[in-house]
Amino acid sequence: MGYARAGSLDVYYEEHGEGDPPLLLLHGALATIETSFAAVLPELAKCRRVVAVEQQGHGRTRAGDHPLTLESMADDTAAVLDQLGAGPVDVLGYDLGAGVALHLAARRPDLVRRLVFVGHAFDRDGFHPGVLDGVARLTPAMLVGSPFERAYAAVAPDPSGFATLVERTVALETGMTDLHPDEVRALAAPTLVVVGDADLVRPEHALRMFRLRGGGVPGDLVGLPAAQLAVLPGTSHAALLARPDLLLALVLPFLQAH
Repeated sequence: MGYARAGSLDVYYEEHGEGDPPLLLLHGALATIETSFAAVLPELAKCRRVVAVEQQGHGRTRAGDHPLTLESMADDTAAVLDQLGAGPVDVLGYDLGAGVALHLAARRPDLVRRLVFVGHAFDRDGFHPGVLDGVARLTPAMLVGSPFERAYAAVAPDPSGFATLVERTVALETGMTDLHPDEVRALAAPTLVVVGDADLVRPEHALRMFRLRGGGVPGDLVGLPAAQLAVLPGTSHAALLARPDLLLALVLPFLQAH
């Protein structure tokens, strides 16, 4: 564990396990490495060098002086990988981290070999109606005593900064930059799109992204595409990473595929 410099920001990262290519883990909104990946990281580290980072204002990384956006977090993440000499990597992003991963793949295609995109959307229309309205109404007071607040208080350099993180995250999620379908189509990295059948993301949007990434073709006639789609049954958004029995059975073969 340590810190890597990204502009004026010191970004916290951890490394676990051994094996190439490295696997980058990008956590969800308001989360830490542990709150997002505790259920899957030990298994992933058995076969890969796993690099996990905590984004600006999250966990052990202090709030920086630049805006909290998907683009800025993608650039911060790229700076960490450059300093560690870890690229190209496979990337597993969950929730907000999936958005960061998508922008990383678009801005630094040299760093991303394969992309696992879990529980997020490439534009705001990808969420069920009302989801972002609910995010807009979220206040720090609603999260008092939540696992997010407790995890932050346990590791953050300034535990009093949680309210600010919530406010900045609400602004990020409700004003996130949409990627144009042509930008999604142009990504170089083979992509596994993962949603729950009771996710915050509309299943139609996951299918749309899958098709933009080259999926949805008759594989028996033209060969299997580089994109894959997985809809986890009986799974809500919050439960996506709490189902290692389902998730790892899909992710590991995808990462090992030729």
